[in-house]
Amino acid sequence: MNYQRIVPHLWFDDEAEEAMAFYTEVFPESKHIHTCVFPDTPSGDAEQITFELMGYRFMGINAGPYFTKNPAISFLVTYAPIELEQMEAVWEKLLEDGKALMPFQSYPFSEKYGWVQDKYGVSWQFLMTDEAQAGRMIPTFMFINDNLGKAGEALEFYTNIFKGSKTDGVYNYPDGMEPNLPSHVMHGEFELENQHFSIMDSAEQHDFNFNEGISLMINAENQDEIDYYWEKLSAVPEAEECGWIKDRYGVSWQILPKVMDDMAEHGTPEQIERLTAAFLRMKKFDIAELERAFEGIKEN
Repeated sequence: MNYQRIVPHLWFDDEAEEAMAFYTEVFPESKHIHTCVFPDTPSGDAEQITFELMGYRFMGINAGPYFTKNPAISFLVTYAPIELEQMEAVWEKLLEDGKALMPFQSYPFSEKYGWVQDKYGVSWQFLMTDEAQAGRMIPTFMFINDNLGKAGEALEFYTNIFKGSKTDGVYNYPDGMEPNLPSHVMHGEFELENQHFSIMDSAEQHDFNFNEGISLMINAENQDEIDYYWEKLSAVPEAEECGWIKDRYGVSWQILPKVMDDMAEHGTPEQIERLTAAFLRMKKFDIAELERAFEGIKEN
């Protein structure tokens, strides 16, 4: 994937660098991209790390013990049957000091499947599939508690907002799988910006919900795109801060200008300091103002 419009963002207390090193060792075709420190934020000096796992981009940040990651958003990793040995090896490494949410075994829907929450609180689902579907990293939304039964509605909501969107298939629970009902989505696949996502309902008891521990960053090309996604997605005014919003289901998004990633990667410490001071004053990002701050241009 040469350009990834939507990037999962993982919130850490202070172990983002350690987690990145762990993940890039566990997953093949993985690497660290760059690290940037935003100084003097409410969390102190916030270290932001960009990395790729199996060619799929993630971002992690050290920003204090404010949010806890949970399985409401997990990452589905697909493997072909010939990759079973690799699949088992990655599962075992992620299970170390973590916990299995669903055992790694055969299920009616897959020859091999498992769901694990690793030692950093990130949840991964492993699915054996056919050759054509293998090698993908798929963010997965689980609709639970007050969101139960809304997965199908949410799929339509998201695909109507994003470009490069389509539904790849929706499968409901069969009879006899109570407390899940046939009206609930067991598995739905869709694409946003030509990236794969999946969605599900779960009527089981859960003591967590969507939160800022795992958010989704949208890299906007220009101010019009920032304005568009902000208007379409933001549903909780009190959550609007520093480019962050929450949608009608409680999913956290960050709407950032693509150029800001370039600034963070190539800026001097002084430029990053000015950039940080500017964006900390904002709710919705203003690209022109950020660029002026980065270049040290004062308004007349």
